[in-house]
Amino acid sequence: MTVITVPAPRRASDSSARPLWVSVEGVNGVGKTTAVRATAASLGSRCLQLDELTDQAADTLPGRVIAALSAEGDVCLRTGHPVVETLALLALKFREVERLTPELLNGVDVILEDRGVDSVAVCQGAILHAEHRATPARAVAEQILATARRWRSMPDATLLLTGDREVCTTRFATRIGRIIPASALEVIEQTEQLYQELAAAEPDRYTVIDVTGYGREETGKAVEDAVRALLTHREVDRAS
Repeated sequence: MTVITVPAPRRASDSSARPLWVSVEGVNGVGKTTAVRATAASLGSRCLQLDELTDQAADTLPGRVIAALSAEGDVCLRTGHPVVETLALLALKFREVERLTPELLNGVDVILEDRGVDSVAVCQGAILHAEHRATPARAVAEQILATARRWRSMPDATLLLTGDREVCTTRFATRIGRIIPASALEVIEQTEQLYQELAAAEPDRYTVIDVTGYGREETGKAVEDAVRALLTHREVDRAS
């Protein structure tokens, strides 16, 4: 497993000592959030957890933006203005990096992010493709990532959780207490495909973890093991 070296976040003064940034990705219902929380709890103070944007408190800026994007009740945060939605989500991810002060990162070995800029790229790429079929979803996703790279570092490593899409979708529907409409199911299917394409294009950054048939504890253990392996790999690199 190889971890690529990327530029340090803007506020980090010592790139050799900055935390390892690991994002966890995957379709809704695959078990990302539960696994991230379990891993962060296990690692304790050496881990800084960044919550998914949709899990931010309602009285925060991210919470208010997400509330505005979900005002129409669409599970994919569609308001009819996909370009604006994309820019708003990217802005929140840029802000996330800029708020990581040296004081906040003191003693932190790993930043564990529940959905990173890759989520914005694949989800919005799928949404924009659905509205403009002539433009390939992959091309849109790559353009979104190219925009993101101009403003912030990409994660050092990305863990992509994969599983049975129907099972994941059922879990997601149960969690939100709603039936997932066909238009949203199409976006989810396209999102899954885009994740796989991005992982294949960036094997040095992506690690794919198949959690098909896993329960919560097993998924959490798989993510924790992967994060600990990445941390060990980085320490070996530093020592060599």
